Amino acid sequence: MSERQKELLKEIVESYIATAKPVGSKSLCKKLKCSSATIRNEMAHLENLGLLEKNHISSGRIPSEAGYKFYVANLMKPKELSEKDANKLQTIFRNQELALSDAMEACMEIISEITNYTSIVLGKSSLENALQQVSIIPLKENNIVALVCTDKGIVENKKFVLPTTISIQEVVKTCEIINKMLVGTPINEVSVRLEYEIKPVIAEKIEQYETIFSIFSQTFHDIAAKPTETVHVSGKNLLLNEPEYDNVEEIRNIMAKFEDASLIEKIDSTGKDGGVNIYIGEESEFDPNVTVIKTTYKRNGEEGTIAIIGPKRMEYDRVVGLLTFINKELNKEDE
Repeated sequence: MSERQKELLKEIVESYIATAKPVGSKSLCKKLKCSSATIRNEMAHLENLGLLEKNHISSGRIPSEAGYKFYVANLMKPKELSEKDANKLQTIFRNQELALSDAMEACMEIISEITNYTSIVLGKSSLENALQQVSIIPLKENNIVALVCTDKGIVENKKFVLPTTISIQEVVKTCEIINKMLVGTPINEVSVRLEYEIKPVIAEKIEQYETIFSIFSQTFHDIAAKPTETVHVSGKNLLLNEPEYDNVEEIRNIMAKFEDASLIEKIDSTGKDGGVNIYIGEESEFDPNVTVIKTTYKRNGEEGTIAIIGPKRMEYDRVVGLLTFINKELNKEDE
């Protein structure tokens, strides 16, 4: 393609992104400083290359899927985030009191607010999660709650009913032994150490140790077996504001896809590298009429994917700039 054809394609893509209206030759004459006939010829050439297509209700052109891909790969320049939006995100990332999962959820809310697109975070806790503390909370009528905390801020609890023959003091004593011997142990190794190291110790000190042992054994087993993946979707309805979703059937279709766990998982599974990746239309594996732009993060033993979903007519420069900023912020924290 000539430089003029590249400039023409860029103008058409960015105009269509901004207005959602097909672009005619007359509107481009002044910008490109050439005649309407010349622009029509250049448009026809870009159409023959498969980069533009004609809208059936207008003489103007719109970008094809291939046109968007060429634009992203060759013509687009990411926009820097505004100072105001950058400060909002940095405030969250640098808040040491926030668990990473909470920080990512707050981040998704801001992303949707900034872009007016749907944002998704798919988080995964690492097996590096280690036991930090076990606590026993007595309730009424022999009910107790076993509370387990990890060093990554994950808290799980399980409720039990104690037999009347077992005192709460014996359970608390067992809890103290576990804390003394197992704190710092990776969660996926706790059950094995409980069986082979803790059980012999409490057998010597606790009368009905089998029943008490089963309480802690079951609690740790359930935590280790529990899925560690978390999904948070923000701004799901924002996509419906786009003109691409102007009838009930299209709305039902896209909303159903947000409820489909297997489709959401595909967003997490596709990836090229640790940077910002763009999947347009069919290659998104989510919906042929959307673009998915995503990046990954890994910090403090937790990792996941941040994705922004919008129409193919997405503000690519703005979204790529936003995710590039987030990617750098998270990597900065992990250094």
